[in-house]
Amino acid sequence: MPKMKTNKSVAKRFSRTGSGKITHARAYRRHILTKKSADQKRRLRRDPAVVVGADAKRILRMAPYL
Repeated sequence: MPKMKTNKSVAKRFSRTGSGKITHARAYRRHILTKKSADQKRRLRRDPAVVVGADAKRILRMAPYL
């Protein structure tokens, strides 16, 4: 059976932890930070967020070697 192709856009956005969970960076942290409160920016700095449920299954289908 041939190798499966990885969806590269998905592979760049998500990563796998040692225990197998899928993580992603939080949104709203790229630009226009002046109007966001310090509290909001601090919350967005937290460790990568974990993908839950059916979304994780869909991501693994698009990037099987993640």
